[in-house]
Order: sequence, then C-alpha cells, then structure tokens
Amino acid sequence: MSEQATNPMREAIESAIAENEVILFMKGVPEQPACGFSARTVSILNSVNTPFAAVNILPDPRIRQELSAISGWPTIPQLFVGGELVGGCDIVTEMYEAGELQQLLGVDVPPATVEESTVESAAPLKIENRL
Repeated sequence: MSEQATNPMREAIESAIAENEVILFMKGVPEQPACGFSARTVSILNSVNTPFAAVNILPDPRIRQELSAISGWPTIPQLFVGGELVGGCDIVTEMYEAGELQQLLGVDVPPATVEESTVESAAPLKIENRL
C-alpha cells in the first residue's frame, strides 16, 4: 500500500472537504481568528450570511502540510466551496468585491447592498478594522 492510501490525516481533510458545502481552513476559529487574513475571510463569509465549517490548522502541523498537498495552495486560509478550492484571502476578497463570491455561494444580495448592510452590523467587520 502506498503512504497516501493509508494517510488518516489526508483522508480526514478530504472527507471534511467533501462533506461540507463551504469549508474554511484557517488559523484559529471563526470566533477568534489567529491571523488577519483568516479574520478577513471569516468577516466576508459572515457578511453574506453564509454558513460554513471551519478547521483550525494550528493544533497540528500535519493539517497544513496535507491540506497544501491536496490543494496545491501554500497559504492559509483556504476556502473550499462544493469540494473545490476557491483560494485564499486575496482571491476571496476580490471575488467578494466583484460579486462573484456571492454568486458562487448562491447569495442573491448584490455586493453594494451587502457592504451597506454590514457596515452597521459591524461585529465581523470590527475585527477586520482593528487589524
């Protein structure tokens, strides 16, 4: 048997990606991101009211190693939608600003309306603004 076929960490990551429509691999947890890029990505997902699963990559370095091997993407956070890698914070931000992320997630709110409505709710955006 090959090492890949018997790698429980890789299998667990692949299973999590397959079982969750939207999943974010991040530093920290959504309630307490451990880096600005993870905080920004969480903020964007929260601002479009998208439920998502999250995996904290910090407790075990093998998570990051195996995730990057699966996705071919070296940085964290990594957002997956429908089993496919969307990208990291910069790509998610660009897609959000262009309205492409909302379309991918099936959110009917245009980008301008989302930004206007989330400015006053501020909980996720306050985290972003303090970084």
